[in-house]
Amino acid sequence: QTRWDNLSAYLLDGNLQIDNNLVENAIRPVALGRKNYLFAGSHDAAQRAAMAYTFFSNCKKHNVNPFEWLKYTLENIQSINHKNIKDLYPHNYKQLAESKPL
Repeated sequence: QTRWDNLSAYLLDGNLQIDNNLVENAIRPVALGRKNYLFAGSHDAAQRAAMAYTFFSNCKKHNVNPFEWLKYTLENIQSINHKNIKDLYPHNYKQLAESKPL
C-alpha cells in the first residue's frame, strides 16, 4: 500500500510529472557524446571533440548562430592579441554582434 501511495503522489500535486521524459531528453546528448568519445581515436582527439561540443553548447546557451560565430572566429583569430582571445568566446561574440553589424 505504501508503494502505491508513493507511486500515485503525482495525482495530488500538479507540479509533479508522471514520468521523467523531460530529464531523459535533456541529458540524451550528453550520454550519446560520452559514448562517442570512446571511439575518438585517442585521448587528445577526445579532448578536442569535447572542446568543440563545449563551444557549440555555449553558442546554443547564448542564442548565437554557431556557423556565424565559427566563421567570425576563424576570420579573426590570427589578428587578435593573445591577451584578448576571450573576445572570441560565443557570449562575447554575441555582445559584439549586437553592438554593431559584423
